[in-house]
Amino acid sequence: MAFSPLRFSVRRRLPELVAPSFPTPRELKRLSDIDDQEGLRFQIPVIQFYRHDPAMAGRNPAAVIRDALARALVFYYPFAGRLREGPSKKLLVDCTGEGVLFIEAEADVKLEDFGDALQPPFPCLEELLFDVEGSSAVLNAPLLLIQVTLLSCGGFIFALRLNHTMSDAPGLVQLMTAVGELARGLPSPSVVPVWRRELLEAQPTPAPSFPHREYEQVPDTEGTIIPLDDMVDRSFFFGPREISTLRSWLPPQLRRLSSTFDILTAFLWRSRTVALQPSDPNENFRIICIVNIRGRFNPPLPSGFYGNAFALPVAVATAGELCSRPLAYAVELVKRAKSQVSGDYLHSVADYLVKNGRPHFTVVRTYVVSDVTRAGFGDVDFGWGKAVYGGLARAIPRVASFLVPFVNASGEKGIVVPVCLPSPAMRRFTVEIQNLLTAQHGGDKQVVEGHNNNHKDQQTPFLRAHI
Repeated sequence: MAFSPLRFSVRRRLPELVAPSFPTPRELKRLSDIDDQEGLRFQIPVIQFYRHDPAMAGRNPAAVIRDALARALVFYYPFAGRLREGPSKKLLVDCTGEGVLFIEAEADVKLEDFGDALQPPFPCLEELLFDVEGSSAVLNAPLLLIQVTLLSCGGFIFALRLNHTMSDAPGLVQLMTAVGELARGLPSPSVVPVWRRELLEAQPTPAPSFPHREYEQVPDTEGTIIPLDDMVDRSFFFGPREISTLRSWLPPQLRRLSSTFDILTAFLWRSRTVALQPSDPNENFRIICIVNIRGRFNPPLPSGFYGNAFALPVAVATAGELCSRPLAYAVELVKRAKSQVSGDYLHSVADYLVKNGRPHFTVVRTYVVSDVTRAGFGDVDFGWGKAVYGGLARAIPRVASFLVPFVNASGEKGIVVPVCLPSPAMRRFTVEIQNLLTAQHGGDKQVVEGHNNNHKDQQTPFLRAHI
């Protein structure tokens, strides 16, 4: 889907702080050593679209959500505080009870004006999730910003910006679900929130037990960190037919043992590498798979835990091998990286981070893919039913994509993947995806050109991707 030409105006009320509706403890709470790593010190946007419901006539979604949010913050009171940084870059939540930022807005647009297929990139996102001046800092700033925009059709848009050090996708959905339950009249959330961040802290004497190439400090010898200028957002839909096509390229046994995430992530990694036109086939390219480890601890993390509970296992391949070998090669690398993740692995990550000064994960020649298809964003109900679209608002420029559950205009269920690349690379990536998915399957001998010969931006010999 190309960028939509839809334009509309948004009228916002002044931002306000929504504090817990009852007094809450004033205390300092340590984030875990997984939470406060450098790579999570940023804001992440989420957006939800809701239809008009005649049964809710006369009720203002913004007022309902604002009231429910204040009550939810009694249970999730750390979100009403502010982050402070202590010695050795350790992050702590100062539970001040100041509150989270809330904006009520109106827009002269109907839900149907967005089209049948609601998917990133969303037009006027910066108006639907307004960046209040001074609010986007990681430290000493509100930990959540929420904007509820009423549409002229009676529907509304709920947009949220989260300080990622506080929660991952399951943790955020847990909070949003609590707000929805209170908005629908429940006296308290069905899931009791659990802090327990000490469960993911390093040992007193950190001693990593696994290698962690995801945090290697890699020099950018070829200038391959993607610049942020001239970036283009686009989403790609993969329904049952597309997934079946990709699966058919694998040997029978690997076909049976590979998940949709394994196959799609490997395919995206390889296609993106081709589109970036690496000049040196011997340069290493990385794929980081975000793996939820909640169920991989023994015993498991407690129900209600809402901190960051995922690992970033990495697979590494040279550009030449990744793009010239069959898709099965990349799939095997992705599966092998994921298989090492366990509770012990995440404790080793915590030890590694503390021992090495909480480094950022590697971004040089790295692509990050996160599966939020089962996170439950679309199930959040504030009283107007489930979201028409619920999930991440965009890809993270230069670095990451998300697999988001989606129903297209034909009613076909599948996965939509937002991608953000420089304009020339996006053109090549689009052609690469289209060519590979429409090619006749000729086994390993089938070769598909990954570029458009009409493009004038071709600068280096292009790697060819073998199915």
